[in-house]
Amino acid sequence: RISVTDRCNLRCRYCMPEEEYTWLPRASLLSFEEITRLATAFASLGVSKLRLTGGEPLLRRDLAQLVATLVAVPGIREVALTTNGLLLAQQAEALKAAGLHRLTISLDTLRADRMAAFAKSTHHGDALEGISAAIRAGFAGIKLNTVVVRGFNDDELVDLARFATRAGLEPRYIEYMDVGGATDWDSTQVVPREEILARLAEAFGAAIAEPRHGDPRAPAERYRFADGTVVGVISSTTAPFCRDCDRARVTADGTLYRC
Repeated sequence: RISVTDRCNLRCRYCMPEEEYTWLPRASLLSFEEITRLATAFASLGVSKLRLTGGEPLLRRDLAQLVATLVAVPGIREVALTTNGLLLAQQAEALKAAGLHRLTISLDTLRADRMAAFAKSTHHGDALEGISAAIRAGFAGIKLNTVVVRGFNDDELVDLARFATRAGLEPRYIEYMDVGGATDWDSTQVVPREEILARLAEAFGAAIAEPRHGDPRAPAERYRFADGTVVGVISSTTAPFCRDCDRARVTADGTLYRC
């Protein structure tokens, strides 16, 4: 994972809830040339997948140019992007043309009023349009990430799954995780994997775990329900997967973390 900016255009309660933040000076951000040098070095050591993140990566100007450069790095066979989708409608076609392989879009609620309260944004419609634009641009296998917080959106699990599958996306539910800072995380707000699956099973029938063929170290476990609905669950709180995880992260100013 390579962060291209620390900035974000949402203020989600589980990540960046304060009104004001002190952002990195622009000069501290890795340049596209530096990111490409890093990607080349990682590829020479066996890394084959890159994921661009933020903050919100689409805030970084000319991101499609970086994508085009990274997909050409020898040894890199996949470049992906995680986004909240607010700026995706304007950039989806350029990203596809640049060679971006996969998209993950975050959407925590189908209700605009809830997004306004939880993420301090009135741009719910822009997120939905971003999803539509990505589909029109030809992206396949899009994942739809939802952080599940008890008392906020846990009553939308079935609706989000239906929304995603109708659009040809795969819903992924993420247990609410303590990331420190000002998020005021509380374990009582965690909806565990087993409860998520039980609620979905009421609507879609019994769930069976899918075998991990493609990427055995992926953080999401996939389940197929009796009616054919497939979802992923990232149980980072109740069933940590750190022992098997092989992900690494580079921050926007070039610090390398194993997590």
